[in-house]
Amino acid sequence: MGEIRSGEGGSSPERGSVHALLEPDRTRVVLSGEVDVALDTEFTEAVAEAEAAGARAEVDARHLTFIDSSGMALLARLASRTPGRTVLFDPPEVLRFLLTVTKIGELLEVVTSDAAENGSQEPPDGVA
Repeated sequence: MGEIRSGEGGSSPERGSVHALLEPDRTRVVLSGEVDVALDTEFTEAVAEAEAAGARAEVDARHLTFIDSSGMALLARLASRTPGRTVLFDPPEVLRFLLTVTKIGELLEVVTSDAAENGSQEPPDGVA
């Protein structure tokens, strides 16, 4: 699969980050910047923490600019190994495209800010 990035061409790559926030009733995974093989260890650890917690998972993708196949595989793993339906908040267009093409989107509940504001799902609290 080719490389797909959101944002303007010619801009410098934004270093990515992955954070897992464990709460009693859910695990939030926050993805930002470029999530690629360089973050494989961090993303794998976040998914393992979510699995071990045994609670439903939520993924905040509002600040994601790029995700490669290793990141997509970890999203699928998170969705298939945590209880309930994994919620994905505000995926950028680049991620929505990949969710459709790979059919990984069928494993997730995708929620946009518009839907959250209309009361269909709570947006992630306290996550910038």
